[in-house]
Amino acid sequence: MIPTGKRRLAAAVAGLLLVVFAVIAGTVMGRSGQTMRARPAGGRPPLLLLTSLPIVFPEDITLKSRPPPVLAALRSRYSVVPISLADRTSLDGHRLLLMAQPQAQPAEVLVALDHWVRSGGHVLLLADPALEWPSRRPLGSVARAPLAYPDTGLLGHWGLRLDAPDSLGPQAIEIGETKIETASPGVLVASGGNCSVDSGFIARCRIGSGEATVIADADFIDTSESRSPNLQLLLGELERLEQ
Repeated sequence: MIPTGKRRLAAAVAGLLLVVFAVIAGTVMGRSGQTMRARPAGGRPPLLLLTSLPIVFPEDITLKSRPPPVLAALRSRYSVVPISLADRTSLDGHRLLLMAQPQAQPAEVLVALDHWVRSGGHVLLLADPALEWPSRRPLGSVARAPLAYPDTGLLGHWGLRLDAPDSLGPQAIEIGETKIETASPGVLVASGGNCSVDSGFIARCRIGSGEATVIADADFIDTSESRSPNLQLLLGELERLEQ
């Protein structure tokens, strides 16, 4: 017969292991498309946001305007800090950056961004070569998001190539256990050994001491539901970069 003390110790160890496994399983499930839980208001880390898309400031702003689902989803887990340039002044003191179809950045800004990443910064870049996001602004307007991600050599410097889609239109993509719906996504190809590419859609790269995750699409975050698989994928990739 096993002594009572040893039985209690074994039960305690088993209980602890169950808790640990549950935590691990919860983390894996969250990254596999399950709903990411909102964080308490005081526990949301800062997230720099650089975008040309009407996420923070809708094209038609009124007193009754509501934030789009993607902004609501981001704010449920982060303290969102909009920036206009990924320059040294904006990046200093921060660790996590979301760039969603940004306007072309000046050469000196790209140098600062690359240095920030190599020094330990983590960036999620949505680079769409065939943007279909609806806009009322005329083509050529500087206030309109670029129809193609304006790559000026940054992706190649990080060991990636972004190709335009073979055909335009709606497309379903499976990433792990997550199935998302989008329009005209591009294709990422690794041109160096520091990036791994998933389904041609997501590239995860080690850049010096930091990380860069690139998604060959931005249309997928234009959704009407903040709990959609599309936005859960976005939040999951941001959480992975936090680690």
